[in-house]
Amino acid sequence: MDIFWQVFYTLLVLSALIFFHEFGHFIAAKACGVRVTEFALGMGPAIFKKQGKETLYALRLFPIGGYCAMTGEDEEVEGDPRAMRNKPVWQRMIIVVAGAAMNLLIGVILITVIVCAKPIPSTVVADFPEGAISNTTGLQAEDQILSINGTEISGYADLSTVFSAAYNTDTFAITVLRDGQEVLLPNVTFPHAEVDKELYMPQVDFRVYRAEKTFGVVVENIFEETGAYLTMMFTTLGDMVTGRISLKYVSGPIGISSAIADAAALGWASLFSIAALISINLCVMNLLPLPALDGGRFLCMLIEAIIRRPIPAKVEGIIHTVGLIVLLALMAIIAFKDIFFPV
Repeated sequence: MDIFWQVFYTLLVLSALIFFHEFGHFIAAKACGVRVTEFALGMGPAIFKKQGKETLYALRLFPIGGYCAMTGEDEEVEGDPRAMRNKPVWQRMIIVVAGAAMNLLIGVILITVIVCAKPIPSTVVADFPEGAISNTTGLQAEDQILSINGTEISGYADLSTVFSAAYNTDTFAITVLRDGQEVLLPNVTFPHAEVDKELYMPQVDFRVYRAEKTFGVVVENIFEETGAYLTMMFTTLGDMVTGRISLKYVSGPIGISSAIADAAALGWASLFSIAALISINLCVMNLLPLPALDGGRFLCMLIEAIIRRPIPAKVEGIIHTVGLIVLLALMAIIAFKDIFFPV
């Protein structure tokens, strides 16, 4: 895919997800009676703007973010009942988490479209392509996979989650249902793909039957896929914190752009799938209790609710400003890595 289409699909996906994130804050603020002074997509000079009754709606030149500016968001405003800091703490909490909640909702909607439009895979092995090795180490056609390394497998999404988190592992203990009996296969081996000299991933080398597409199966699959995406996010974060996987595999906007382009080249379903993953990623990352993120703001409000007095706006502003500087520096480092030392 040439650079034009890579940039096009990246801007399309990221701009849409940022828009919905900020729209979540916007509708929550309006519902709580907070005055929204500006709702903008992009940063820098405005290339289009329209003044509403009290809100300026703007499309700005650089498509690298967006914002929902509210009265009293970062400063004290005495005597203004529509200033955010003058609203009850529970309402401010709702406004802060609404952006992440919207990203989760968009992720679920995208997953729903994919599940409804495509065949739903089961967990019953249909056959093995030429060159498969799992069938030589215990797995057989017609086996229904019940668990892998002790993790229950209720749908194909669970199977994908287990494999995606199994770095540098190619042998698994698999329990299957075979001829009505549960059978433990202690050493089923799979081929693997090398991601880097220090990292390889196991590959599923069997095909499965389609599941019957009833309403119940569709709903169940939507929940399973969403749960699998969330599990993948938390597992990856945990592995990075514990050092199980190196931080060098973290990707910034440049690495994400390449992944979006690759997905778009495979078709709309792959594009929707990575958009759902990124949207759920934004939900999880924004709720981390770190300064400058929505989770950091929520933590300050939680402390306020516990101690029953607000943290001074100046103190909270300093905390988030320092956090923002650190976050921007980290993004610059990751971008440098993506350009000069891509994985």
